[in-house]
Amino acid sequence: MRKLWLVVLSCSLLLGVMPEASAQLNRKSIKKNNKRISSYRGKKSSFGKEKRYNAVGLSLNAVNYYGDLAPRPQRVSTDISFTRPGLGLSFTHRFGPRYSLKGEFMYATLKGSDAESADSGDLNNGIYRYQRNLSFRNRIKELSVVAILDLFENQSTYISRVNWTPYAFLGIAAFHHNPQAQAPATDLNGNPLPQAGQWVDLRPLGTEGQNATLSDTDVNAGIKPYSSFQVAIPFGVGARFRLNEVMDLSADIAFRYTFTDYLDDVSQNYVDLGVFGNDELARAMSYRTNELGPPSNPQTYVSAINGQTYTVQAGYGSEFRDNMRGSKSDRDIYMVTSIRLSIILGATFHKAKFR
Repeated sequence: MRKLWLVVLSCSLLLGVMPEASAQLNRKSIKKNNKRISSYRGKKSSFGKEKRYNAVGLSLNAVNYYGDLAPRPQRVSTDISFTRPGLGLSFTHRFGPRYSLKGEFMYATLKGSDAESADSGDLNNGIYRYQRNLSFRNRIKELSVVAILDLFENQSTYISRVNWTPYAFLGIAAFHHNPQAQAPATDLNGNPLPQAGQWVDLRPLGTEGQNATLSDTDVNAGIKPYSSFQVAIPFGVGARFRLNEVMDLSADIAFRYTFTDYLDDVSQNYVDLGVFGNDELARAMSYRTNELGPPSNPQTYVSAINGQTYTVQAGYGSEFRDNMRGSKSDRDIYMVTSIRLSIILGATFHKAKFR
């Protein structure tokens, strides 16, 4: 009987202690969890996969040319009236809080004209360019890849990206070009040209003697045909603005530094017009001053190549080291000003997963 009372008393004491101990443990656990929650600052992991995204863009571009047929000899000279439109299609992949890589295809046209741009009243440079009377157009097909650096970081998903950010970019581009010019009504002898008024390709004509066999003493000795495929370095700055959760609008200005001086088919000196043989079209496209009228300061010479006599404006259309058709010391440049609308890909899937 005594043993039974001891068992009952022990169970009573144990049942009285357990609720108190359990309550103490619960209070400690709650305090620990509250402390953990109050000190939580989110993940400190690297830029996650869910924060990398792709976008496609369509751009409307304005393109300007800087080269030998600019109004003035300065590198920054261009004729705004010859601004031509272009279109671009791009694909962008975002790698990190500031970094993206953009690939883009662009189609655009460059244009220049001495007669329309040069100041004939400028006795220093304008009159020379006006009397040279060269012109061209060039349709550019460009494929570029540029690395983009944003000024403002985006540490979140695309939905919470920054409202706007300035950016800079640098990359490489490959392009195909084909300078052309409109053929005059007649050749240098006054005979009608079959191609009169047509846009003709200038590269095959070798307007600076590229297709001729020049001697070592000729001013353009060693000249070779230039390639239709060229490389350029695109670089520039811009700003991107968030329109909504899936669309951005960006505006940027960029220069393409090329490694050719023949976007306009003009680079070196005039050559003896006899180097063109029987190709009257090539001769007429090489020397175009006669289209302005009879020479005001005529020079007549007998070609050392074919023995024929040519009368040209002094300083143009003849073989002499000072008879410069262009300046080979500078490479041609074109500028592209763009307005681009971009749409983030896979937005519906990401929105459902991460909002």
